[in-house]
Amino acid sequence: MDNTTLANALPLRRTGLHSTHHAHKARMVDFGGWDMPVQYSGLIEEHMAVRERVGIFDVSHMGDIQLRGPNSLAAVQKLLMNDASKLQIGQAHYSAMLTPEGTFVDDVVLHKLGENDYLIVINAGTREKDVKWVRSVIGNMSGVHVMDVSDYYTQIAIQGPRAKDTLQKLTGVDLSEIKNYWFKWGQVCGLHNVLIARTGYTGEDGFEIYVPSDEPTSARVWQEVLDAGAEFGIQPCGLGARNTLRLESAMALYGHEISDTINVFEAGLGRYCKLDKGTDFVGREALLKVQQAGGPQRKLVGLEMVERGIGRDGYPVRSADGQLIGEVTSGSPAPFLKKNVALAYVPAELTELGTEVFVEIRNQPVKAVVVPTPFYKRPKPATSISGKS
Repeated sequence: MDNTTLANALPLRRTGLHSTHHAHKARMVDFGGWDMPVQYSGLIEEHMAVRERVGIFDVSHMGDIQLRGPNSLAAVQKLLMNDASKLQIGQAHYSAMLTPEGTFVDDVVLHKLGENDYLIVINAGTREKDVKWVRSVIGNMSGVHVMDVSDYYTQIAIQGPRAKDTLQKLTGVDLSEIKNYWFKWGQVCGLHNVLIARTGYTGEDGFEIYVPSDEPTSARVWQEVLDAGAEFGIQPCGLGARNTLRLESAMALYGHEISDTINVFEAGLGRYCKLDKGTDFVGREALLKVQQAGGPQRKLVGLEMVERGIGRDGYPVRSADGQLIGEVTSGSPAPFLKKNVALAYVPAELTELGTEVFVEIRNQPVKAVVVPTPFYKRPKPATSISGKS
């Protein structure tokens, strides 16, 4: 039996909410080796619930790596491209692990749990690879302990304009005091020491809570969140809506907008890459060379379809004269915007806003135009919330 056959023969992994999803008649799919809900009532209904009210997602398939010890900051600085020395306890930021070529091993969110204590949240489809990468990069560095704590938590995302109102009913922590990309520990649904982070992957305000992963606890918390959000029209949501929400917000997805063949500057994520943070990190030298050479030859752009058609993932992108110039990395209808949008890599000289290109759909060129990203920006609240650090 070859490795592919063996992989296919392995049973799908399950989160602590697996039985709950089945009980609620969710449509389940294989997502990176996990049996996960792709939708409940329907993708558009779930998408709109998050944009207009509140939705709840099971994101327990995401991985978590904890680094502790007196050299944990040095390890994080070597491993990740952002500058963790600027984080305060209770703060998080977006970052990435890079290859020596300056391309992506994975994008992550780093939380500073305490002095010499960090939590790296990684993607589901790259869990095992990421853990191996972290151990290989840190190697035998003294004063740091690496622990895969992925299976310790059920991670529930509560997202949308009424997310705070929903979760506030279940905790004594004043959620209005938690800024974007910050977190607190507190009691939620009677559980102590729950990590409550103001983070998400939908482009909306919201929270992600980390509760014990056993099935009874996971199911109880899920139901209590649904009950708390009932008056606001909460909807349980699947990965389908999560994908269209993040696409409207032009948030990168590993294996699409970022991969080990795409570098940081091509992906437009240079603002999170601190080449001058004072410590070396994996991929830094390669990125300095890209910078010194005048920047990337291709860049990620947002496309809005002008003519009738949907630019799906992998569709070719051509110039006005018919030359193949790239391909769509992610594309679909945008339910809230009521437009067909896509992300694609094109040559740097064709990235100016308003540039016309053509997406090849069933062997036919369909006109699209380069537009600003993100496609969707949530309305600013009366009291502004700080952005990503």
